[in-house]
Amino acid sequence: MRILLLNLYYPPDTSATAKMAATVVGALSAHHDVTVLCGRPSYDPTERRPWRLWQTELAGRVRIVRVGSTDYPRLAMKRRVMNYLSYIALAVPRALFLRCDVVLAMTDPPFEGIVGALVALLKGKPYVYNIRDMYPDMAVGGAIVKPGLLARVWERLHRWALRRATRVIVLGEDMRARIIAKGVDPAGIEIARDGTEILPLDAPHPALDGEVVRAIRGDSKFVFLHAGNIGFYGAWETLIEATRHLAKSNPDVSLVFVGDGAQRDRLVGLADGCKSIRFLPFFPANKIPSVMAAGDVHVITVKKGLEGVVVPSKLYGTLAAGRPILAVTDGASDVSVITQEKKCGYAASPQIPAHVFLAMRAMAAGGADTPGLKAMGEAARAVAPDYDRVKELQKFVKIIEGAVKA
Repeated sequence: MRILLLNLYYPPDTSATAKMAATVVGALSAHHDVTVLCGRPSYDPTERRPWRLWQTELAGRVRIVRVGSTDYPRLAMKRRVMNYLSYIALAVPRALFLRCDVVLAMTDPPFEGIVGALVALLKGKPYVYNIRDMYPDMAVGGAIVKPGLLARVWERLHRWALRRATRVIVLGEDMRARIIAKGVDPAGIEIARDGTEILPLDAPHPALDGEVVRAIRGDSKFVFLHAGNIGFYGAWETLIEATRHLAKSNPDVSLVFVGDGAQRDRLVGLADGCKSIRFLPFFPANKIPSVMAAGDVHVITVKKGLEGVVVPSKLYGTLAAGRPILAVTDGASDVSVITQEKKCGYAASPQIPAHVFLAMRAMAAGGADTPGLKAMGEAARAVAPDYDRVKELQKFVKIIEGAVKA
């Protein structure tokens, strides 16, 4: 089978979709030929590419075709739109000359799903749409795009793409429910989660870097840790207000952000003057086990209205690390449902700081060695194998194969 994958980002880009695209390609190329149609590296890439109308790289059964899109850095938001537009302008005509049996599109740029549907239609091929973040819902809910004509047209085109898809692959039950609510046939919507790597029971635990752990914990006796992108989707104001309130009675408890993102500077301003809130940059990938171990509780947040629009994949890594979770999300979100059903943490409303404060106070009471907190960590580790990345990738491959046979 020949698969054409459309996504702007691909390694050496370091975005989440670039990494996931590479993971998916690795699974698909074990038995099939894959052509990746991407752009020039621009998302904090580990290396650059010179401009060419297009250039091709070969790696086993994988062919990477990079069109000559602009490569403005990701934090230059207005110029980054040029990356999107130049990629689409060059990728669509190039796609028409690439042989395939099925078209697979992800969500970079944010309207890639619509582009994928158009390409599949012009080529007369089955179409599989893998939704990583749901647009335009994400753009409107995150206040990136104002409600209006653009949002309405975008939504109409997106619904056309969803109906055009032979299969829609989503990241969770909450996202599936969102798409069904848009009038899409449930029979064509499949769930394949990002999952996480599950180590064998007899595998040695990774060595921890004491300097990383000390940098995160500082002088705090108890640490709530948010590790990852600080984007438009989080209930940041609620979380920071709750922490400010907690700091008045529990100054030894900290909220530490490890990461970066479009909202980081704004959060630094919101937290100004509160010594219990700290910000650190990302650590190298090989330090992730140390980062995970440094937090007593890991915070996962999605603001009200974006449940199912965003499905945080870091949930699964947190489960595998055996860390308790504070889910600052709506009760209908997958994060909240899993956290509560599996008894691996607390869930609190993303709209009510008092709820988050009470959850934080309860989890921090008595310190990290309390039986309750230890039980949450053990419950998290016990449920992690249900989200084994290898099994989820096998499911993903079968969905693609089934779309061709449909």
